Order: sequence, then structure tokens, then C-alpha cells
Amino acid sequence: MSRICEVTGKAGLVGNMVSHSNRKKLMKQLPNLQKKRFYIPEEDRWVTLRVSAAGLRTINKVGIEAVVQELGI
Repeated sequence: MSRICEVTGKAGLVGNMVSHSNRKKLMKQLPNLQKKRFYIPEEDRWVTLRVSAAGLRTINKVGIEAVVQELGI
């Protein structure tokens, strides 16, 4: 399973970490992903999503029903 947020689509970045002596070392920056279960009362079911911290804030703002409808889950 890839490390991509299911709500926002955030994924990792790859780049060089450059030291003071200008040596390059390959570096990954991964998103802050959490595996969370959300309850949808209209459908009386639980949905498990792998979301970033920004995705959690989006769900808190617009609601889980709107997010699930947009994703088509």
C-alpha cells in the first residue's frame, strides 16, 4: 500500500539533503498518515481511511458524508 492520503492525495517527496560540505544524500519526506475509522450514521456503517493530518482537518470542516460522497466510497 502506497503512502498516499485518500482525501487530499498528498504523497511523499524525494530530494537531496545537502550538508555544509555540499555532500548530497538522498532523502524522503513522507506525509503524516493516520489510519482512522469514521462512522456514517445515515448508512449505519464504518469507513476506514488512510488520511493525513490535513485530511483529518478537512473531514472535521466539511464532514465525513461530503468527503465520502466526493471520493465515491
